[in-house]
Amino acid sequence: MKFNKPKFWDIPKISFWAIALFPLSFFFLLASIIRKFLKNEHKFQIPVICVGNIYVGGTGKTPLASEIYKIVRSYGKNPGFIKKGYNYLYDEIEMLKKVGKIFINKNRKEAIELLISSGQDVAILDDGFQDFSIKKDLSILCFNSKQLIGNGFIIPSGPLRESLTSIRRAHCIIINGDKNLEFENKIKKINKNVKIFYSKYKIKNLDKFKNKKVIAFAGIGNPSNFFELLKENNINLKKTFSFPDHYNYSVQDYSRLIEKNTFIVTTEKDYLRIDDKMKKNFYCVDVDLEIENKNELINLIQSKL
Repeated sequence: MKFNKPKFWDIPKISFWAIALFPLSFFFLLASIIRKFLKNEHKFQIPVICVGNIYVGGTGKTPLASEIYKIVRSYGKNPGFIKKGYNYLYDEIEMLKKVGKIFINKNRKEAIELLISSGQDVAILDDGFQDFSIKKDLSILCFNSKQLIGNGFIIPSGPLRESLTSIRRAHCIIINGDKNLEFENKIKKINKNVKIFYSKYKIKNLDKFKNKKVIAFAGIGNPSNFFELLKENNINLKKTFSFPDHYNYSVQDYSRLIEKNTFIVTTEKDYLRIDDKMKKNFYCVDVDLEIENKNELINLIQSKL
């Protein structure tokens, strides 16, 4: 979904808008509960791994799904990605295509059936934690340590797709960023058996931008996280530009961004949305996802295969 995230979503204090929109949040939550009980959960003959979130956007699902794919492949399996077929998700689809085979359909159940008929033996869902028509063998929830659950309210009062109690359905949680024992304790009170891991992004082509004047732009769930990553790596940021998630860049945007004697950098997800004729003016920041205690996560995944 293309949208500018309201600032009050991530303000811990209760705001006027959060209260004013609360009745709509109640109906959103009620619709989610009804949908859960109306759908029949389908169990497939192959393992289904879901990489999802409850915070809308910017939690790092797609890079993690790619990492999970590589782990599954290392055990001799033949996995495939499942993705909903919406046009605005073009960038995430292209990222996954670089890693492995992807099956796209607005109905995930049909996509998994196609994956099975094509010879794949593990389905990896990029998103789908809220899809109650599919039985998951491993559900992984993603959070970012900078936003966590925002103001804690359900859409549109806040950034949550469903309440924090939904963690009861998760087997594993991966938090991108710094450790947060207070949040861990909150999670454990809801689901004492859930496994918690931490991850960080490591810039692979950092030398290209060192000691350069840099302009950074991003149209992702939380552009500020990308800018903070650059600052943490001592990149000399001259300017930053934020755009809505899945934003389609225009000629006017290119004119505003391009500046002489300056490196202009963006995320892989954004770079895929730049017109091919304009790509020469921009640089993609390549990152690796590093998972702490990765062997424990690998063992958990292996146990589900």
